[in-house]
Amino acid sequence: MGYAIGEFSSITGVSIYTLRYYEKENLIVPQRKANGRRFYSDSDVTWIQFIKRLKDTGMPIKEIQKYAELRAMGNATLTERMEMLINHRAVLKDKIVQLKENLDNLDNKIDYYQSEIKKDK
Repeated sequence: MGYAIGEFSSITGVSIYTLRYYEKENLIVPQRKANGRRFYSDSDVTWIQFIKRLKDTGMPIKEIQKYAELRAMGNATLTERMEMLINHRAVLKDKIVQLKENLDNLDNKIDYYQSEIKKDK
């Protein structure tokens, strides 16, 4: 099925402006109708959802561009793409540890304040 850019934007939750930016950055390459209008497929929906997840995890656009470039090259790049994801997973795990430490520190401070407030009552 083919989606016009507005419909694709609604489906994916990505603005038309951002879709055009992604196209400019070669993150997505929509097909074109005979009249030159962009149209997107169901596989483009899946791809955009993956890009959004990578962005949500903090992967830099340059890395996503590299991943997209490798993806466009086909299955010959599966190993390299997997290695990119493994490396990014390691970065995420480190961030999760740091965030957990920060959360623990906040919880300790909140517990302290709660105990001090109870003493004053």
